[in-house]
Amino acid sequence: MNTHPDCVPCLMKRVFFQSKLPNNGRERQAVEAALRTYAEIISFETNSAKAATLVHRSAYAAMGVKDPYLELKIRADEVAGEYFGHLSDAVRCSSDPFAAAVKASVIGNIMDFGAGIAIDDPDEFREMFSELLAQDIESDDTEALRNIIEKARSVIYIFDNCGEAQFDKLLIRAIRGMGKRLVGVVRGEPILNDVSVDDALRIGLDKEVDRLLTTGGFAIGVDMDMIGPELKEEFRKADVVIAKGMANYESLSEEDIGLPIAYIMRAKCGPVADSVGVRPGSNVVKLIQ
Repeated sequence: MNTHPDCVPCLMKRVFFQSKLPNNGRERQAVEAALRTYAEIISFETNSAKAATLVHRSAYAAMGVKDPYLELKIRADEVAGEYFGHLSDAVRCSSDPFAAAVKASVIGNIMDFGAGIAIDDPDEFREMFSELLAQDIESDDTEALRNIIEKARSVIYIFDNCGEAQFDKLLIRAIRGMGKRLVGVVRGEPILNDVSVDDALRIGLDKEVDRLLTTGGFAIGVDMDMIGPELKEEFRKADVVIAKGMANYESLSEEDIGLPIAYIMRAKCGPVADSVGVRPGSNVVKLIQ
């Protein structure tokens, strides 16, 4: 997905939000570095995720902090963990456990701090949980996804945010319960509040998947030019990819990876919502074959 004019204020809002997280007095330096980089690279013909990666790299360097979201990520996992049992029971008792697991996975995507139509603090999730659970999936390819998984042998599951990943366990268990091999993919380095290897190990994601790999480095979403040989081989062997969240959508939606790919996300901004044909704030399960 290419950069849209709306991406500019959204990205800078995120930069300013995260510049305050370390509380080390380097907010001005982080914002200045990000603005300078954005001014140098901005083009509406550039992939939005790749542009955001470069801007955040500059901001992180100016902050002098490797993982400014760490405290928020830990709290997000804790808050999501409070609701895991409830959702697990709901999935187990549902007349359609697979669809219920997909919906549980979708609602977790609200945990995207400092960005678009999302929340800025994990505690806000507690206030929204019942409302989120009642929301429908506006663009819903769940049945098509189920059909393709039933025929698959190997599934790649690309994680997005901490907190959200707690609920992803339910969908992963449903898929593996269908007898499928599942490879989980997390970010190669800490970036935003996305799941890194350390985050995955902290909540036991490595025990939920058959294999855990990374995207290969510091990148928003998945940069296919950055991934390592092991993940490339898994892409060659896989039958379908599940990509959680907008960053994965932005980075992969115009890539030809030669596989069906299902995007499970909340459309938290106008450009992404427009590109999938839904209203901003809608839940989406979109299968591209």
